[in-house]
Amino acid sequence: MTTRSVPHVSHPPSPSPFGVNNVSRFIAFRVFFNCRFYYPVFTVLFLDFGISVAQFAILNAVWAATIVLAEVPSGVLADVVGRKRLLVFAAFSMVVEMLILCLAPRDHLSLLFGFFVVNRILSGLAEAAASGVDEAIAYDALQEQGMADQWGRVLDRTMRLQSIMFILTMMVGAAVYDADLMSRVAALAGWEAGITPEQTLRLPIYLTLVLAVLCVMAVLGLDEIRPPGAHESEHTESHQASPQTFSTRHTMGAAVRLTLATGRWILKTPFVLVVILYGMLFDGILRMTVTLASQYYRMIQLPESSFGLMGSAMSVAGIFIPRLCLWMAENRSPAFCLGSTVVTALSGLCGMAFFWPYIGLVPALIAFSAMTMTGFYVSYFVNQKTSSFQRATVLSFKGLACNISYGMLGIFYAGLLEVKKSQVKVHGIDTQSIENMVFTETFFWFPVALAAGLIVVWAGVRIFRKQNK
Repeated sequence: MTTRSVPHVSHPPSPSPFGVNNVSRFIAFRVFFNCRFYYPVFTVLFLDFGISVAQFAILNAVWAATIVLAEVPSGVLADVVGRKRLLVFAAFSMVVEMLILCLAPRDHLSLLFGFFVVNRILSGLAEAAASGVDEAIAYDALQEQGMADQWGRVLDRTMRLQSIMFILTMMVGAAVYDADLMSRVAALAGWEAGITPEQTLRLPIYLTLVLAVLCVMAVLGLDEIRPPGAHESEHTESHQASPQTFSTRHTMGAAVRLTLATGRWILKTPFVLVVILYGMLFDGILRMTVTLASQYYRMIQLPESSFGLMGSAMSVAGIFIPRLCLWMAENRSPAFCLGSTVVTALSGLCGMAFFWPYIGLVPALIAFSAMTMTGFYVSYFVNQKTSSFQRATVLSFKGLACNISYGMLGIFYAGLLEVKKSQVKVHGIDTQSIENMVFTETFFWFPVALAAGLIVVWAGVRIFRKQNK
C-alpha cells in the first residue's frame, strides 16, 4: 500500500481547521464508522437471530477483550510505522464484519454463535486499530498547520455531525427492521405480498455495509503525517528520534520502548491518569447501558418501530451537548467538567432503573448525554496534555482502560443474568418473559457500580496524591 508521507513540510495556513485534508477525512471516517443502521435494534437484532441475553453479554465481552489485547499494540504500531495503515485496516475490517453478519446462518445455533464470535473479534480489531489513531492523525495535521488550539472546534463539529447521522441511521434502521411498517409501506407502493421479520432481519446490516465502503473511501485519501519525534532512548523520556529512522528489524524494539515509556509517562502525569481513570469508569458502564438500549425500550413499552425515533431524540441532544462541553472545557475547571458528568450519569441511570412506561425516556436521555460528555472531555484534556510523538499510544492506553472496564462489566453482567435466571422458579412463563424479568431486576446494578467506582477512584487519587507530595 502506498502512503503519502508528509514529514516536516510547511504548508500555508488553512483558513479553517476543516479545510485540512486529514481533518475533513477524520470527520467522515468517524461519522461512517460509528453511525450504524443496526444500532437502534442492536440488542433485539442479536436476540432475534437466536442469541440469548447471556450469550449477547458474552459476545460483547469477547469484543471488549479483543480490543484490550489489540488496543495498545495498534496504537504503538501507528506511532512507529504509520497511522494511515491502521485506519485502512480498520475500514476493511468493518467491511468483512458486515459481510459475516450478512451470511450468518440462523438454522444452526452453534454455528450461528461462532459466526457472531468472529464478527465480534473483527469488530474489536477494527475498533482497536481506529481508537485514538484517527484523532492522532487529525490532531497532528492541525498541529502542522499551527492550529492545534482549534481541536475543540473539530471535536464539536464531529460530534454534532455524528448526532445528525445518528438521527438518520436510527430512524431508517429501526423502520426497515419493523416488518409491519415495511408491509404497510409495500402495500402503499402496490405490493400486496406481506413482508416478514425474516426478510427485514438483515436490512440494517446491508445498509451498514454501504457505510463500511464509504469508510474505506475516506481513509484511502489520508495524508500520513509523521510526528516531529519519537522515543528512542531508554534513559530519558525527553529524547526524540524520528520514526523514519527505524528500520523494519528495529520496529518491534521501538514499539516496546515506546509502550513502556508511554506507560511510565501516564503514571507520572497525575492529571492524565485521573482523566483516563474517570473515562474508564464512565465509558464502561454507560456504553453497556447504551448497548442494551433497545431491550430497555421494549421494557418501557415502546413499539420497535419507535426505536429509531428514540435514538434520534438522543442524537438531537448530541447536537447541542458538544457545544456546551466546549464552552465548559474552555471556561471552567476540569474538576467542574468531570463533576457535572458525575451528576448527569448518576441521575440518568437511577431514573432508568425504575422502568417507567414511556416516561423512562427522560432518564435514558440524561444518561446517554453523559456518554457524550465523557467522550468529549476525555479526548479534549488528554490530547491537550500529550506530545505528538506518543499521542496515538497514549490514546490507545485510554481506549485500553475503557474497554477493560466494558469487558469486565460484560462478563460480570452475563454471570449475574445466568444466576438470576437459575433462581427463577416460575412455571408457565416463556423464555423471553424470563429474560425480560431478569433484565429489569438486575438493571439497578449499573448506578450502584458507577457510585462504587467513583468512591474507589476518588480514594485512589487521594492516596496517590498524598504519596507523591
